[in-house]
Amino acid sequence: MLRLTDLRLPLDHSEQALTDAIAARLGIAAADIAGHTIAKRSYDARKRGGIELIYSLDIDTPREAEILARLGAAEAVADTPVTGTSAARKPAGPSPAPASTGKVLPTPDTAYKFVGRAPASLPLRPIVIGMGPCGLFAALILAQMGFRPIVLERGKAVRERTVDTFGLWRKRVLNPESNVQFGEGGAGTFSDGKLYSQISDKLHHGRKVLTEFVQAGAPEEILYVSKPHIGTFRLVAMVENMRATIEALGGEIRFSQRVDDVLIENGRLRGVVTADGQQLRADHVICALGHSARDTFKMLHERGVYMEAKPFSIGFRIEHPQSLIDAARFGPQAGHPILGAADYKLVHHCRNSRSVYSFCMCPGGTVVAAASEPGRVVTNGMSQYSRNERNANAAIVVGISPEDYRPYDDSGSPLAGIALQRHWEAQAFALGGGEYEAPGQRVGDFLAGRASTALGAVQPSYTPGVRLSDLSASLPDYAIAAIREALPAFDKQIKGFAMADAMLTGVETRTSSPLRITRGVDGHSLNTRGLFPAGEGAGYAGGILSAAVDGIKAAEAVAMSLLGGSGRAA
Repeated sequence: MLRLTDLRLPLDHSEQALTDAIAARLGIAAADIAGHTIAKRSYDARKRGGIELIYSLDIDTPREAEILARLGAAEAVADTPVTGTSAARKPAGPSPAPASTGKVLPTPDTAYKFVGRAPASLPLRPIVIGMGPCGLFAALILAQMGFRPIVLERGKAVRERTVDTFGLWRKRVLNPESNVQFGEGGAGTFSDGKLYSQISDKLHHGRKVLTEFVQAGAPEEILYVSKPHIGTFRLVAMVENMRATIEALGGEIRFSQRVDDVLIENGRLRGVVTADGQQLRADHVICALGHSARDTFKMLHERGVYMEAKPFSIGFRIEHPQSLIDAARFGPQAGHPILGAADYKLVHHCRNSRSVYSFCMCPGGTVVAAASEPGRVVTNGMSQYSRNERNANAAIVVGISPEDYRPYDDSGSPLAGIALQRHWEAQAFALGGGEYEAPGQRVGDFLAGRASTALGAVQPSYTPGVRLSDLSASLPDYAIAAIREALPAFDKQIKGFAMADAMLTGVETRTSSPLRITRGVDGHSLNTRGLFPAGEGAGYAGGILSAAVDGIKAAEAVAMSLLGGSGRAA
């Protein structure tokens, strides 16, 4: 197969136009194309009314060797940099742009390669703590290699958990052990289900994640669209299917099993203790806690596991009419079925040296209650696969660092960021009236420095509800100043972004873990052999895909340790 990249066609091209374009690029007749599959499809929306689709394609043709010899050699020459005396002879002025920046290469092998297979017998089975995306894929890979992992999840199975989560959204009843943060599937289950990341992935672990998701019921398009997503309702069934696969391969899932202690002997992990007092012996434990397991972080810190504070971000959720974002991004082609609901990514560097950026943008979605502790309000965003709700929402957040945590905990503890989170989550709870309503404010009022007293054209989607207030009391002064500066700057990129009736809802504090449980290159904790920190909670991921990939890496590290270092390098 040949991989052909950067093939551009109009948004409404025909299938024949695609075939003809492939033939023209390769310099062959259409009849010489035995077939093609889409490896990736994205779009270029910079030209309003002239949006182009950009393809990478895998081509099946009997003329593969000849095409590679002809085009591959030509592209190698074209890519050679001009240096030395040749550079001096280069004509002055700009060079003409090439017809295409694409390449023709052999299709890369993206199939997943296991690091090894489990021996016929193991004295102790590996344990995975947590069943979010990281723990789920760690358990799946271990099971596929024959290691029969035991998964301990503090929350409930995904459908029971959904009932509890709706209990907060509809009845204002929070279950601290079963909510948006805790339970099968992790926080990613109640999100947009985004499946893209900017991580380096030379071993194609991300492809393994997407392939497993498709086998579990995700739409096949996630294998090739540039920004794949699934949506909450589909994720529920997929997580159940993946659980069934793990169990069929000999893995064991235990729900409502919070880990309250770890057994450490001479710097080596020897097991865990669950909340009901049960001891489980294990020499290999993957710690895939998620970013909100504050009690477990505290326990690990008290047991001497090395960790350190790290930066994260805090801010608000902002809502606009999705139609406004669509029109700003796509112009007259807004609403095209291939494009779907538009997203955005914004960043602004402020005069006070803070950076403000959009995070976890949810097209056609809703703002959701994401608290995991009583007496606190936390917001997050969620979309279904259809992305057809009336509002677009995103977090607008300000970067903060460990120096900012000192007013809330000056002990130098790596847990200090949690103290900051709790302070502002409790403040939001109070501003919202103490019944899990969230404080909210119209953008026009926020920029003017006055409390909101009435809603405008944008109706907030957060449930249990929004209480209008003055959000200047819901975050540190430096964060408020930075967001007030950033919103008009964002309006220059997306016209209407700072519209007076756009809605801000507070607070967003769980953008990532406020600490890192540091690990070595072999995956072990720096000072606790046998403990493998992984995923968002350990500070090594941010989002479903990167967390799942890190789960695969953790499983590989465990396998390599159990196999004595033999096998492929992780």
